[in-house]
Amino acid sequence: MRHSPESDAPIGDGPPEGAGSLVTDGAEEGATAERKREVRRDLQAVRAAMTAEEALEAAESLAERVLSLPEVAAARTVAAYVAVGREPGTRLLLEELRRRGVRVLLPVLLPDDDLDWALYEGRESLRETEHGNGRIRLFEPAGGSLGPDAVHEADVVLLPGLAVDSRGVRLGRGGGSYDRALARLIAGDGGNGSDRGPLLAVLLYGHEVMDELPCEAHDRPVHLAVTPEGVHRITGARPATG
Repeated sequence: MRHSPESDAPIGDGPPEGAGSLVTDGAEEGATAERKREVRRDLQAVRAAMTAEEALEAAESLAERVLSLPEVAAARTVAAYVAVGREPGTRLLLEELRRRGVRVLLPVLLPDDDLDWALYEGRESLRETEHGNGRIRLFEPAGGSLGPDAVHEADVVLLPGLAVDSRGVRLGRGGGSYDRALARLIAGDGGNGSDRGPLLAVLLYGHEVMDELPCEAHDRPVHLAVTPEGVHRITGARPATG
């Protein structure tokens, strides 16, 4: 079911041409959504069992892997996020990107669950925010808003997630915020989604790279997954820049 972590290991035969074709009617759609909830519960339980030391070690390795990507090395603007809880840590990565002079965009969750964007200007610029009557606690930049379309300025988009499969299907937390951002990006590159537009990379733990995940019509494929153990490129999704 899971892929062994291996640096720059290709997985699968490429992203689904039409994710919607995998769901044919309302009954299937409901079953797929329920299966997603089950997978989320299992994966979140594994994350919750991690120790702080394990999480820190993983964050250090993950930062090295991401920074070694040729696309990141060439990027002028990277859209990223501040990890919370036991998500693969990103704070070390954000600081190093900024130290290198990369322009870093961070998401700001809007009331309708869409994503606005603002510049990352260092750890001191982050503020803890509550959303959904305290159900969600995030760290977001306190600076001025750049608007939802600012994500188009990114050369690389680093995405949170719980898992990815061999087709590039990403399993998120279920809020739909990043599905909207990805739909916006895909529309902006003419729907090509392969060698145009930004590189789409999801940050995960090694056991979260899987053979197949349940997929719904709104799911948008990513180009690769980065884990503390390695880089997993989706076969045929996008050639690496050299």
